[in-house]
Amino acid sequence: MTARASAEPGRAGVREIDAGGYRVVVAAGLRHEYARRIADAAPAHHYAIVSDVEVAPRYAEPLLRALAEHAPVSLHVIPSGEAHKTRDTWARVTDGMLDAGCGRDTTVVALGGGVVGDLAGFVAATFMRGVPVVQCPTTLLAMIDASIGGKTGVDTDAGKNLVGAFHPPAAVLADVETLRTLSPAQRRAGLAEAIKHGVLADAAYFDRLAAELPALLDADPAPTLDAVARSVEIKAEVVRADEREHGRRKTLNLGHTLGHALEHVSGYALLHGEAVAIGIVLESRIAERLGVAERGTAERIADVVRSAGLPTERPRELPVGAVVDATRLDKKARGGRVEYALPSRIGAMAGAGTGWALPVDDQLVHEVLA
Repeated sequence: MTARASAEPGRAGVREIDAGGYRVVVAAGLRHEYARRIADAAPAHHYAIVSDVEVAPRYAEPLLRALAEHAPVSLHVIPSGEAHKTRDTWARVTDGMLDAGCGRDTTVVALGGGVVGDLAGFVAATFMRGVPVVQCPTTLLAMIDASIGGKTGVDTDAGKNLVGAFHPPAAVLADVETLRTLSPAQRRAGLAEAIKHGVLADAAYFDRLAAELPALLDADPAPTLDAVARSVEIKAEVVRADEREHGRRKTLNLGHTLGHALEHVSGYALLHGEAVAIGIVLESRIAERLGVAERGTAERIADVVRSAGLPTERPRELPVGAVVDATRLDKKARGGRVEYALPSRIGAMAGAGTGWALPVDDQLVHEVLA
């Protein structure tokens, strides 16, 4: 994996990261180059832009005009929010693409946050048995996590991302200027995934995030660009080593076993990043209780999570039993036992010799949640 930095007028810099089979470009103002870069990465005879009702009014029209210089373009707008990442929405988008005349020579463009990226990626993975997708993430969480690695999917009543496919993008184009339009809550939620990356792979990055939290919460371009690029490097390196999640890629699930369960039980009232933040703290406490993590690891993580304005405890209105039951619906459950990705210290994960994920008894999870 390589990263290349360059300076251009009016920018904090440009990072180009080789994610293995595709490139991730991170820059301020990159949206003005979306069309050219999309056409270069995934030339097509039709471009189908998938966006949501919040992002499309802000960014879709300029992209429609610019892409139309290369090929016909259709726009498919979905409702915003995790509650709409469903098979019904997938069907509406695919039917809309068929109505627009899309065929095998179509490229899907995901313009939005993590919900749009997951759903549009799944549309691309299944439309005509698979067409290219270019990810143009507009949230911090999507830039550093959802758009990288090729996981796509939709939610069901039983749980999150239970129907999906591995479908790597042709390119990822991340314009950090779009983060200035996010609410403070959305910026904080994205930082949860950055904190996770520091915990699982890079202690120095974790410390840098802690020191730069005020600037990151303000979406200051220079530190934000650096943080997005470093998180992308970490995730891309892990994915390249284990694309199909048979081993090391399981470490990226840190905070997500409990996080997804909390999201599900809350009816998605919790933002994904909020749920993951709680999950990272609680799963780190589990790791200490099991004796696989250095003492003090969980409290150090909790301090940084709190400083980012994120929650660290289970909301009291979410019953412990319901959360534990929801973990059993997770894709990581094996043989009736739920596996957890657990840290051994800041910057390293446990389980290197045992498949990178450890089964944890429900009783211990009950105790930590309570």
